[in-house]
Amino acid sequence: MLHHLRTAAAGLLLAAALAAPAHAQTAAKTDSLNLRKIYDEALLRGQSYDNLRYLCQNIGPRLSGSPQAEQAVQWGKQTMEKLGFDRVYLQEVMVPHWVRGAKEKGSFKAPKGKAQNVALCALGGSVGTSGKLKAQVVEVRSWDELAKLPDAQVKGKFVFFNRPFDDKLIEPGGAYSGAVDQRGRGPVEAAKRGAVGALVRSMTSAKDDNPHTGTTRYDDKVTKIPAAALSTLAADRLSAELKQNPAVEFELEMACQTLPDVKSYNVVGEVKGSKYPNEIITVGGHLDSWDLAQGAHDDGTGCVQSMEALRLLLATGLRPERTVRAVLFINEENGNRGGIKYAELAKAAGEKHVAAIESDGGGFTPRGFGVEAASPATVAKVQQWAPLLAPYHAGDIAAGHGGTDIGPLKGQATALIGYDCDSQRYFDIHHTAADTFDKVHRRELELGGAGMASLIYLLSKYGL
Repeated sequence: MLHHLRTAAAGLLLAAALAAPAHAQTAAKTDSLNLRKIYDEALLRGQSYDNLRYLCQNIGPRLSGSPQAEQAVQWGKQTMEKLGFDRVYLQEVMVPHWVRGAKEKGSFKAPKGKAQNVALCALGGSVGTSGKLKAQVVEVRSWDELAKLPDAQVKGKFVFFNRPFDDKLIEPGGAYSGAVDQRGRGPVEAAKRGAVGALVRSMTSAKDDNPHTGTTRYDDKVTKIPAAALSTLAADRLSAELKQNPAVEFELEMACQTLPDVKSYNVVGEVKGSKYPNEIITVGGHLDSWDLAQGAHDDGTGCVQSMEALRLLLATGLRPERTVRAVLFINEENGNRGGIKYAELAKAAGEKHVAAIESDGGGFTPRGFGVEAASPATVAKVQQWAPLLAPYHAGDIAAGHGGTDIGPLKGQATALIGYDCDSQRYFDIHHTAADTFDKVHRRELELGGAGMASLIYLLSKYGL
C-alpha cells in the first residue's frame, strides 16, 4: 500500500509540473524523459557495483598513508581514464600516517574474579600503551558526571565513556551526533583530570561484539593517553560489573603509533561543460577508509557512484552544460585534508562552483538530498525538481548537511548537497570490520548513482 501511495503522490507532483505554461510543460517532459534514460542505463548497464567489488576485494582497507590507499589512488585514476572523461588528474595532499599495529587486547577483572576478555579496538590517532596498561575504571555518561567527580576518583584510572545512542530518534545520524563527542574529545577531557586511559562505547545502537573505530583528537597541551572503543556488548558487561564491583581493574594493550605524514592524492575526473565550462559542479566521495574492513559503505559506494554519475551522463548523450567533476577525496576519516586541499586549490584558481554533491552515508536505498545553502531561495530552487525525482524515490529534498569532504567549499559553492539514503543499517557496520562488499545491494547502489546523475543533469541545465 505504501508503494502505491508514493507512486500516486509522485504522479500528482509531476502532473502539477505539467500544468504549467506550455514552455515549462515542454521542458518538464523533456527532463522527465532524460531522467528515465539515466535510470535505464544505470539499472541495465550500471558499473558501480563491479567497480566497488574491485575496490573492496582487490585493494581492501585504505587508511591514509597505507600502501592500499596508494593503490586505490592509482585504481581511481585508471578507472576514470578508461571511462573516457575529458581530463583526469591528481591533486597532491600530505596526509597523516597512523598505524594500528598488532591486534589490540583488553580484559577486565574483579578483585576476586576471573579475567574477562572484551572486544575492542584502538581509536584512530590513539597513542599506544607501551606494553600492558592496568588501572581501575570510573564510568561516566555525560560531561557533567565527569566534572562532578573528585580528582581522586579519576586520577590514575581509565575513564569509561558509556553514553549510548538515543534510540528514540528516527534518524540514526542524530543519535550518532549526540554520542560521538565522547570519542572525539573524551581522551583529552579524561587526561585533563589525570586519567591514564580512555574507554569509549562504540558509536552504534547495535548490540554485538564489533567495536567501532573512528578518530579521536588530542591537544598538544594535554598528556596523550591511550584510547580504545569497546563493543556495545563489552561496554554493557563492563558497566554491569562496575555496579557490582567498583574496584574492577582493566588491562589494555595497544601497539598503535603515528608516523610522519605521507604524500597522497585526490583523484579528479572532469567532463567539460558544453555551454558554461567555467561553472563547476563537483560530485564526490572519500577514497580512504578505516583499516578494519573493506570500506564498502564508508565510502567505497560514494566513490563509485560519483564516477558512475559522470559515466551515465556521457552514456546517455546528456553531456552537461556546466563542467562536472568527480572527485575521490583522500583522508576524510582522519583529517579531511583532501577536502581542504581541493577547496584551497579551487579558491586559488578563482573557480566558480555552482554546487558540490557528496555521497558519504552508505549505498543504501535512495531517499533524496539535503541542501546546505546561505539562501533559502537556493534550497527552494532545488526542491522544485522534486517532482522529477519522486518517481525514483529520490525526491525528498530539504535543507540539510552537505558533507565533510565538500564542507571546505562553503562560501565558494552556491550549494553543498548531501546524497540521502536509508540510514537505519548504516551505523551497525560504520567503522567496523563488518563494512564489507557483501553488505551492498546492487540495485540500491545503482539507483543512488542514477539519482546523483539526475540531479547533476538538472543543476547543469538550469544552474542555481
